Amino acid sequence: MYFSTALLALPLLASAVPSFKRDREQLTFLPHVDPATDHGLQLDLSELRLVQFAEDEPPVWISELEKIQAKADGKRFMDIDEVYDVADWIAYPTPGNYSEEIKRIHKSLDIKHMKKFLSKFTSFRTRYYRSETGKQSQKFLLSTITEIASSHPNITIKEFPHPWGQNSIIVRFAPATPEADSAPVTIIGAHQDSTNQWPFLPAPGADDDGSGTTSSLEGFSALIKANFTPSTPVEFHYYSAEEGGLLGSQAIAKAYEDAGRKVLAMLQMDMTAWVKVGTKESVGIIQDYVDPGLTEFVEELVDLYLDIPAVKTKCGYACSDHASFGKAGYPSAFAIESTFENSNHNIHTSQDTTDHPEFSFKHMKEFSKLVVAFAVELGGLE
Repeated sequence: MYFSTALLALPLLASAVPSFKRDREQLTFLPHVDPATDHGLQLDLSELRLVQFAEDEPPVWISELEKIQAKADGKRFMDIDEVYDVADWIAYPTPGNYSEEIKRIHKSLDIKHMKKFLSKFTSFRTRYYRSETGKQSQKFLLSTITEIASSHPNITIKEFPHPWGQNSIIVRFAPATPEADSAPVTIIGAHQDSTNQWPFLPAPGADDDGSGTTSSLEGFSALIKANFTPSTPVEFHYYSAEEGGLLGSQAIAKAYEDAGRKVLAMLQMDMTAWVKVGTKESVGIIQDYVDPGLTEFVEELVDLYLDIPAVKTKCGYACSDHASFGKAGYPSAFAIESTFENSNHNIHTSQDTTDHPEFSFKHMKEFSKLVVAFAVELGGLE
């Protein structure tokens, strides 16, 4: 069985090394002091560190407090968090740990909701990131997310501001325990903007990326209905300015990198509706410029939870927002509506609408299933 080193120690990280004591009062070598503030020390005792205790053992995530206790207990280890790319150490679990729960959540996915949202989302003349209607469409998306999330007590919704005015949106499911809040995060991304080849022309962007945004949003809605509370944080991102050169996702990925944020996995949803006439319905799994281990995990999710098969395909350099996270050193993957050569050729034109026999909400729903499975299998379930 595959395992995730990022999940081994969560939600209570001390389980990786059973002799650890979790309460700072138990640190007998520092009696009557708070090691986080006394003697000029500046420590975040809940910060996660990637630590290896033996050459033949996989590294594990433990807190700074637990690392201090390990040293006090005479344990030998290497803190490899500053030395190695975290993605090099992640191996993903074999899917199926939450199969019954995931299939139950899938039952609430609703094509009617998807059609209603996408009809409004494509009614803006263009969602181009430097346009006024692009700003308006972002506010509509924000208000829709806020309404969907209103019944869930542990959701935060934030705009990530950009100088061009169409902000990205970050929606976060907080984990069940505060100790796990700084754990590596699972991210599902989609881009909210659209463009015509000549940006001053109309760009309804039904498939690119109205479909991916809708598939993501419906998966998010199903998780809300199930009162989803993960063991580790899960975020839904809706990026601005993908069509301008991945500007929104690059800004977020760079901000996470600069802040030392740890990302367990990022999955991009970009174009999820098109089934070319005469082809077999499938999920395209991009193979180039992605993390191989995470990509294999996504393929396994498709095999287990979707009613259509996965097919391997390629899309080239910087073809969607997953590339921004890969550039920042985070593991990322990308699922698309078909093989790249069979995908929708109406994108970036005024003809990117739902008014085509190839445009399928049933197909989009399969990607919503993938969204739910990705969030639950990696985020865990409390």
